[in-house]
Amino acid sequence: MGLPEIFLISVSLAMDAFAASISKGLSMRKIIFVNALIVAAFFGGFQALMPVLGWLFGKQFERYILDYDHWFAFILLSFLGGKMIVDVIKGNNGEECNGDRLDMKNMFFLAVATSIDALAVGVTLAFLKTPILTAALIIGAVTFVISFAGVLLGCKCGKGFRSKAEIAGGVILIAIGTKILLEHLGII
Repeated sequence: MGLPEIFLISVSLAMDAFAASISKGLSMRKIIFVNALIVAAFFGGFQALMPVLGWLFGKQFERYILDYDHWFAFILLSFLGGKMIVDVIKGNNGEECNGDRLDMKNMFFLAVATSIDALAVGVTLAFLKTPILTAALIIGAVTFVISFAGVLLGCKCGKGFRSKAEIAGGVILIAIGTKILLEHLGII
């Protein structure tokens, strides 16, 4: 998997964090840059850590499913993308919060919850023999920037962007999964 695909996956993975960051921004009466940095650090840090954990797990089982890795990547990425889209349709796309003060316990759980898909992508990256440190750094940095922007956007603009970002992220994950499958089948 090349850098363009890793970057697109990073943007897709960041959409949950972006939606949650917008929610954090929505709850702020005014922009507090320190809070925006803290939110971005939580989301970016966990989005960088989880693929590494998934990659380590995936490496343990690589020899058992090497012949089916492209199917696994397709199914997993399509499932994650589909889940993001379904969550928007059902109205489960983001957490509301209250006040300008950040609850660190809440941030921890929110960061873990929004990075579970990154854990699954890490497993996929192991099967595709992707250099995990490069991928994790890109995923973490992209999520950091997008989350920071999400807090600012939420504080300034409101709720309208949240569902569109989630749907776009879901579509991108499905497209990448389809591309991986078609490449391994020799169709493209």
